[in-house]
Amino acid sequence: MRYALYYWPSIQGRGEFVRLALEDAGAAYDDAARTKAGMDRMMAMMKGEAEKRPPFAPPFLKAGKLVIAQAANILFYLGPRLKLAPRDEASRLWLHQLQLTVTDFVKEIHDTHHPISTGLYYEDQKPQAKQYAQSFLKERAPKYLGYFEKVIAKSGGPYVLGRKATYVDLSLFQLIEGLRYAFPNAMQRIERKLPGVVAVHDRVAKRPGIKAYLASTRRIAFNEGGIFRRYPELDD
Repeated sequence: MRYALYYWPSIQGRGEFVRLALEDAGAAYDDAARTKAGMDRMMAMMKGEAEKRPPFAPPFLKAGKLVIAQAANILFYLGPRLKLAPRDEASRLWLHQLQLTVTDFVKEIHDTHHPISTGLYYEDQKPQAKQYAQSFLKERAPKYLGYFEKVIAKSGGPYVLGRKATYVDLSLFQLIEGLRYAFPNAMQRIERKLPGVVAVHDRVAKRPGIKAYLASTRRIAFNEGGIFRRYPELDD
C-alpha cells in the first residue's frame, strides 16, 4: 500500500501526527499537497468534485479507495497496519481514546494564540491571548500532561501501553517538541513533574525512522503559521 497524505504544505499542524506514524514505520507515502498540483487535488477533494464522501478539512489520508479524515481517525486506521497498535479491540479503543484526548489538547494549544477567532490575526487578540496562555500554562498543560504521566505509570512503562511503542507515544513526542518550541521557559518548569512523558519523548526521538525523519528535509520546521507558535510575551 502506498498512502497519500493531504495536509497544508508549509506547516506541521495536525498532519504531523500522521506523518510521524508513517515515517516511524517506513511506510510508502506521498505528502500529496507538497507535490506538483497537489494543492489543487486537495482542494478538489474537499469540494467533493470527485468524492462521494468529501472530507471537511485536512489532514486526510487516501488509502486505496478509502479517504479517511481527522488525525485520530487516520491513526486508528493506520495503527495496526503500521504495527503501532495491537489488533485487539480493547487496546485499539484505549489508544483511540488517548489520541482523542491529544486532539482536545491540541485545540487548547492552538487557542493560546487565537482565543477569540481563527478569522482574526494574533495581533488583533493579543491581550486575550496573554490571559488565555497564562491559564493554559498554569492549569491546562500540567493537567493534560499529568494525565499522560499517570497513564504511563499505570501501564508499567516505558510507553503508554507498556513495553511497545504506539502512535500515541509518537504524538506525545510531538506535543513535547511543539510545546518546547512555543513555551521554552514554561516547559522547563512543567516538565519537572513529567519524568515518564519526557522519557517517552526521548525514546521516540531515538527510534530509527523518527531520527532519520527529523534530520531530513521532509520535516517542516516549526513556524508561526502552525499550531505551536513562539510568541515570547506568552511564555511565562
